[in-house]
Amino acid sequence: MMGEAEDEKNRTGRLFENFVQATDCKSTLQAFNILCGSLELDPLEHSSFYGSLKSSLTCWKAKALWSKLDKRASHKEYKKGRACEGIKCLIIGGGPCGLRTAIELAFLGAKVVVIEKRDTFSRNNVLHLWPYTIHDLRALGAKKFYGKFCAGAIDHISIRQLQLMLLKIALILGVEFHVNVEFVKLAEPPEDQENEGPGWRADIRPADHPVADFDFDVVVGADGRRNSLEGFRRKEFRGKLAIAITANFTNRNTTAEAKVEEISGVAFIFNQKFFQDLRQETGIDLENIVYYKDNTHYFVMTAKKQSLLDKGVIIHDYIDTEALLNSENVNQEALLVYAREAADYATHYQLPTLDYAMNHCAQPDVAMFDFTSMYASENAALVRERFGHSVLVALVGDSLLEPFWPMGTGCARGFLAAFDTAWMVKSWAQGRNPLEVLAERESLYRLLPQTTPENIAKNFDLYTIDPGTRYPNLNSNCVRPHQVRNNYICGEMKLCSLERASTIRRPVNLARRESEIRPGRLLTWCQKQTEGYRDVNVTDLTSCWSNGLALCALIHRFRPQLIDYDSLNEQDCARNLQLAFDVAEKEFGIKPFITGKELASGQEPDKSSMSIYLSKFYELFRGTPLPPSDSKRDDDANNEKCPSGSPKSVYKSLSLQPRKRIPKNDKKVEDTDAISKRRRKLNYLEETTKSYNQSSSVSSEGRELKENKVKFMATQLLAKFEDSTASCSLRRQRTVGKVSLRVGARADALVTLYENDHRPQTSSSGTPPSIKREFPQTLGDVCHACKKRVFVVERLSAEGFHFHRECFRCETCRAPLRQGGHCFHSEEGKLYCKLHFAQRKSLVKNGRTETLHTTCNDGSHHGSSWTPESHEDHLQAESAGILSCVKRSLCWPLHVSQTVCAVPRRVCTWLHGKVSAARVHLMDNAGDYAFLYELLSVGLPLLAILHEQLLQMYAEAEPFNLQPLQHWLEEHMGHWVLA
Repeated sequence: MMGEAEDEKNRTGRLFENFVQATDCKSTLQAFNILCGSLELDPLEHSSFYGSLKSSLTCWKAKALWSKLDKRASHKEYKKGRACEGIKCLIIGGGPCGLRTAIELAFLGAKVVVIEKRDTFSRNNVLHLWPYTIHDLRALGAKKFYGKFCAGAIDHISIRQLQLMLLKIALILGVEFHVNVEFVKLAEPPEDQENEGPGWRADIRPADHPVADFDFDVVVGADGRRNSLEGFRRKEFRGKLAIAITANFTNRNTTAEAKVEEISGVAFIFNQKFFQDLRQETGIDLENIVYYKDNTHYFVMTAKKQSLLDKGVIIHDYIDTEALLNSENVNQEALLVYAREAADYATHYQLPTLDYAMNHCAQPDVAMFDFTSMYASENAALVRERFGHSVLVALVGDSLLEPFWPMGTGCARGFLAAFDTAWMVKSWAQGRNPLEVLAERESLYRLLPQTTPENIAKNFDLYTIDPGTRYPNLNSNCVRPHQVRNNYICGEMKLCSLERASTIRRPVNLARRESEIRPGRLLTWCQKQTEGYRDVNVTDLTSCWSNGLALCALIHRFRPQLIDYDSLNEQDCARNLQLAFDVAEKEFGIKPFITGKELASGQEPDKSSMSIYLSKFYELFRGTPLPPSDSKRDDDANNEKCPSGSPKSVYKSLSLQPRKRIPKNDKKVEDTDAISKRRRKLNYLEETTKSYNQSSSVSSEGRELKENKVKFMATQLLAKFEDSTASCSLRRQRTVGKVSLRVGARADALVTLYENDHRPQTSSSGTPPSIKREFPQTLGDVCHACKKRVFVVERLSAEGFHFHRECFRCETCRAPLRQGGHCFHSEEGKLYCKLHFAQRKSLVKNGRTETLHTTCNDGSHHGSSWTPESHEDHLQAESAGILSCVKRSLCWPLHVSQTVCAVPRRVCTWLHGKVSAARVHLMDNAGDYAFLYELLSVGLPLLAILHEQLLQMYAEAEPFNLQPLQHWLEEHMGHWVLA
């Protein structure tokens, strides 16, 4: 009996070893089924399966794995596997993030089913792992399944190997895994519910698969970018074009291959000689390159477009990224040669053979793509309720947030999202309010794109599904339940899947950068807007616009009052084009790239220039409601009631959709409401404010010139100082280094001092130019600060005025202000921060008091003073005679004595007036004197330090000519100090 038991133990140990060492998906599932059959265990009994398997397998390798999993399962959040008891979960996709989510849900005690479209794990690409990810996988027993996992300093693993490890762990925990099953859509519960009939199910292929009869409470989408779950819209984040090439070469694990060192990441700016030599020797021009060694030799490189064109990899140069990298525009053979050459040179030709590994399509595993186009879902979860049944729908992995390749964020942020999703399912299972559950999940989702290895918790041993253990300074209530009401859907679902949803783009400021709209979308938009116009048929972005009618039609579509389209003559192309160019420049500020005559001469316009020009119309009019057919008549009628320049009509004429904002806390809103109500009472001096701001903008331009000049002088001084010390000895370099830091600090302080100019603005006496003459009143509003046009998408409204976002600054310190945190001086018409508003208010109050006091004193002195001239006039009025002469002779000594006695009083009055005037002058120019004091406090020590250092250098070094430096100092610094 003992011998039979030992043989049985050895046999099950070998079966477990076969399961652990399986190298692909099919063999893993087959080995697991054989193991379960041998032990007579049913994986469908998910609640007791892990315990039964653990008691049946007692070999030392299995025991080591059980200790790892038991330690993880002991987390208090799992409640010994009962936290989600009775919850059924369906996970779409068997990638790393989907399997990691399945493992966490299994630990919580949920019934988990994973469906995967393919039956192989064929992705050879290598994932970069953050330190916490390595720690997490080791805690799950990754080393037991893959002994080379992150050995030494290695911090990466192939996707295929990671999937195999996670699949084996999930199977051990009782997760069902089905291959060759494709998810189609969610199937709603039937309307006629008898005895609580079937709930939410999934339409799948094949339709007769057992999973089709599985009712579930939670569904998680983890099928990557092509996510097929409805109800989630995505937004696109696009940067400058960057073309990445990934290549996998066969790793035969020879000694020669083992000696080749990995390249963790080499960028052009850090090793320019390497990339310059590569370009000269092979003609390959790269921005960076990475080489990882795993099951394959994995290379990733960022290639420059011109290099790909020169080498024949890209056949034609297109502006549209999708067209540029389309498979029809890529020479696959040239791409294989390009990647092999780059890999061979990067490894110094040390790899004996570079044969491409094969992908799941039996093709060489090389790919080229644009990694700067990333998609993110607008929301992480939603709840659907239908006929008494509710289902919680969530996204993880690339379906939720696509990674940015250079940062290696895919696996790390994907696992964090898996933990957050498991925490949400736990809250859902415990019966929390659905809106509260969704609000907490959205609060955590807002943190996800910001996570880096540096800003997450550092104690990885404490990591659980509880977000508080992973995110420092967590605010799980930043999204309130009322903000996610739209994510609780009770009726029929409108089709807005990720694939069909229109891309949501960030608002574009046309003055700062050109539009990044793709030519295909731009052409479709132009065709839609010009449809139905006489003699207009837009088929491209070049020749169709040469007669001017299409351009006039585009303007007429949104501003029919600007162009009389019916009066245009198709034959007069130059006039049509020039009319459209003039109207666009005058009314919209869109400058033409060519004249009407040149474009009408017959030559085809440059496609790139024309696309950029038309894209400005797209950005301007996108989201603007079309005017009704009788809009012209309505405009004429309304002009009598409401002038075109009024803010109301301007807003109607340019109703671009504003950006979404994060709602503020209710308490803050209440606080700011009281303040804004008080400030709205101060809007009665609008005209005075406008003229004052017009003059202050002139002085601001002058101040900027001074700032630039001083910045230049300070930079030149520091550069000259560093150049003069370049040839000194090592000991003198250390000394100079210390002092140069001090000099640099002083120079920075000097620049900062000029940037934060505290001097009051000098008002201009010139007449402000006419706003009506500068800007058309039919488009946009006028910025109250700079008097330039401001569009709805880029404006801030405060105190009844409109401002550019960059103009919404404190008048004194020029610091950006936030709405509700600003102060408005109604008499000056300027914005201040709270600190400088209080200072300005006290200065103005003191100045008025002193002025009033001086005036009253002067008036009283004039009223009570006695002068000889007034006395003589009085005497002349009296009648002449002896009595008059006697009176005059007797009054003369009294007059003299009174005059003498009045001298001190008059002197005191004069002195008091002078002192008061000086005080008023000092108060009015306090900013100037403070600025002068600060300037001297920075400049004089700077000159002293420079003088001491030059003397020290002169004493230590051999005699050399200081006359050029002395001449430069006299020319620049001398005149500046005197000024």
